[in-house]
Amino acid sequence: MALYVHHFLLALLLGANVFISIHAQEAEVSETWTSRSCKCDCEGGESPTEFSSIGTGSSMVRGVDCMPECPYHKPLGFEAGLVSPDQITCSNQDQYTGWFSSWLPSKARLNTQGFGCAWLSKFQDSNQWVQIDLREVMVVSGILSQGRCDAEEWITKYSVQYRTDEKLNWIYYKDQTGNNRVFYGNSDRSSSVQNLLRPPIVTRYIRILPLGWHTRIALRMELLLCMSKCN
Repeated sequence: MALYVHHFLLALLLGANVFISIHAQEAEVSETWTSRSCKCDCEGGESPTEFSSIGTGSSMVRGVDCMPECPYHKPLGFEAGLVSPDQITCSNQDQYTGWFSSWLPSKARLNTQGFGCAWLSKFQDSNQWVQIDLREVMVVSGILSQGRCDAEEWITKYSVQYRTDEKLNWIYYKDQTGNNRVFYGNSDRSSSVQNLLRPPIVTRYIRILPLGWHTRIALRMELLLCMSKCN
């Protein structure tokens, strides 16, 4: 039942043609994209049409070589600074004192540099998470991840949870077999790895849960929002 509700919401946001393509793509295997993000080339200098009012960054991602059911993608604004620190929280955050106070989840921003250039988990186990509050329900279509800028530390794989309201239970993002989807992350500290969500999720809250890591759980990230078209 929840799956049909999810598809109904996507149909309202993306249109009937995209809704049909979601059903057509469900049997396909989701892909991990490790190359640079494809660009959204709007003709005539036009700005992309957004589902969200957050951010107007110039770095756009187009779905021609990405995901058919989401024509265009736009960074939420981690890198651009449009996502405020209080929107990003993590497990055991009340214990981030001393040296760890420089590695709060608010530092988990793609391409940030210098000391404190990532979220570092204080504990190294599969119970840790970083959470983003979008402040309103949006359509999230992808995740970009990086490791720590100044050390050989990064996340190698992770799962995703989401919910539309803080009073609801967390839902795992599933693969086509109904199992919790495992997203493969980084193999070095500087490369950006892009994972697209097929289908995208309608949510306000999203969690990244590390399942594997190199040396230590460390993350710089960006979320991608789904847009309908470039006009």
